[in-house]
Amino acid sequence: MFQGGIHLILKNEKDIIQLVRDDAWMMDILHAAKTLKLPDWWVCAGFVRSKIWDVLHGFTERTPLPDVDVVYFDPGCCDEAIEKELERALFSINPHIPWSVKNEARMHLINNMPPFTSSVDAIANFSETATSLGVTLDENDELKLTAPHGVQDAIHMIVKPTPYFLETQEHAQIYERRISKKNWSTTWPNVRIVHIQ
Repeated sequence: MFQGGIHLILKNEKDIIQLVRDDAWMMDILHAAKTLKLPDWWVCAGFVRSKIWDVLHGFTERTPLPDVDVVYFDPGCCDEAIEKELERALFSINPHIPWSVKNEARMHLINNMPPFTSSVDAIANFSETATSLGVTLDENDELKLTAPHGVQDAIHMIVKPTPYFLETQEHAQIYERRISKKNWSTTWPNVRIVHIQ
């Protein structure tokens, strides 16, 4: 577990917050997202998880992200066109980032799930516990981490389903299809996948 010649051991949420805080690229993304002034906003999923796994694998270069997920919660305006406008605003700040902006107040419809009550509730219902992570900046620019299922699976590189995806056979199949498609162990060989079928 080396990065830049420094031995890193991640034990808890505080360690992950420090990891993000020390990463200028990640902090630039958070500051860009904050300019949108969105309600209940977070940069989440692979943005945080991939950083953890890269560091634990000792990678000296960042694994490219297919997208940088910015989520927010605004039940008063669920028009997808607004999300595209927000993405354009972020591209104008940094055109080199693969921005993806989603209002979690409507995403349950896309994913055929019960309505979410907040962005954190949505993050809690991502497919895997190791992906159910998000970071944001508060009004004082303090870095905050949400980890509805804790951080232990992420820092032990264990991929397993969140409770929702254990509820039915159909949910389990969605999880298994996603795991197969992502094929994370080719990028991060120390990742251990927990299958449920």
